[in-house]
This record gives sequence, C-alpha cells and structure tokens, in this order.
Amino acid sequence: MFSKRIAVLAAFSTLLSTGAFAADIVSTEPAPEVIPVFSWTGAYVGLNAGFGGGKFKHEMPGSGMSFNPQSSGFVGGVQVGYNYQIDQWVVGAEADFQGASIKGETEFDSGAKLGTKLDWYGTVRARAGVLANDRLLVYATGGLAYGRTKTHMEAPDAGVSDSKTKAGWTVGAGVEYAVTDHVSLKTEYAYTDLGKARVFDSLGSGLDRKVNFHTVKFGINYKF
Repeated sequence: MFSKRIAVLAAFSTLLSTGAFAADIVSTEPAPEVIPVFSWTGAYVGLNAGFGGGKFKHEMPGSGMSFNPQSSGFVGGVQVGYNYQIDQWVVGAEADFQGASIKGETEFDSGAKLGTKLDWYGTVRARAGVLANDRLLVYATGGLAYGRTKTHMEAPDAGVSDSKTKAGWTVGAGVEYAVTDHVSLKTEYAYTDLGKARVFDSLGSGLDRKVNFHTVKFGINYKF
C-alpha cells in the first residue's frame, strides 16, 4: 500500500513539473509584431511639373469676329497643404503656385499675329478623398484660381501688348501614393477658368479675352 502511494505521488509530481515547463515555454514566446498603419494627417510641402492647354478666346466687341487659337505649354511650381484623416476619408486644403508657358496665337495672312500667354497662376483649394488602401488616396479638389496673362497684337512693323491679373475657379481630381511615411507621389488633372477681361481699351473698343485651360501635373510631397 505504501509503495502504491509513493508511485501515485511521484506520477502527480511529474505531471505538475511537465505542466509548469510547458507553461514556461508558452510564456516565453515573443508577441506578434504590430505593423503601424500609415496616417495621412499632417502638413506637407512639395514640387510639381506638367503641361496644359486649351482655347484662348479673343472676341472683337460688336463685330461678331472671334479668334480662338489652341494653346499649349508647360507648368511647374510648388504646393503646400494640410490633410486630416477620418477613418478611410481624407479632407484638407492646398495652395499652389506655378510658372507657366501656355500660349495660344493666331497668325493672319498679312503676317499680323494675335495671341495670349499665361505667365503664372496659383490656386487655393479644398481636397477630399477616399483611401483605396492605407497608402493610396483618390481625391477631388476645387476652389479659387488666379493668374496673370499677357495678350499681344503684332504687325510686321509694330506691336502692342496688355497684361491682366484675374481671379477665377478650378476643379480637378487626382491620385496620391505614399511611398514612405514622409514622401508621396501624385498625379493630378485640373480645369482652370480665369474668366474674361477687356484688353487694349486705349485702342478704342478693345478686345474681350477669355482664358481657360486644362492641366495634367505630376508632383512629389514631403509630409511632416
């Protein structure tokens, strides 16, 4: 009887020690690594470059005559903005400023020329978008636009020009991808309308000039 008790106690002790050893093995396993999710919230600055074009309209008041040359050229500049992320949605604001060489010109049989060139423009816009995944943002944008244009008339032996700075509006859409936690790349389309202005008032009835154009820009942003 005594030997049976000794055997039972020994077996029970062995089970306890085995369970404790197994518990030690489980408790020493490292916790799974938690991968942080990228956040779009924060301020950023960046650079952009692209190209644009459209039709620059020139109308002679009261004559029914209109000259609407196709325009094209390059743009490039800087942007600054702020994003705020709410779940899968991102809202924010952005301001940019671009130099431009978008130009449209009509040349007549006589050798005379009439055209308009966009010297520079800027925008102040709201942005709102949805995340396709934590690093890919698809967004729409729109707001105020302003810019400086120069309209010129040239004859073989003379020429005159008139510059105007006008405000208008812009709308567009884009895609932005966060390559790292601080650097993102984007592609953006926009339509910009700087409205109508009367130029060459000093020459009599003047000329009504209307500027609107499309742009496609590629950019890089640094998020703080």
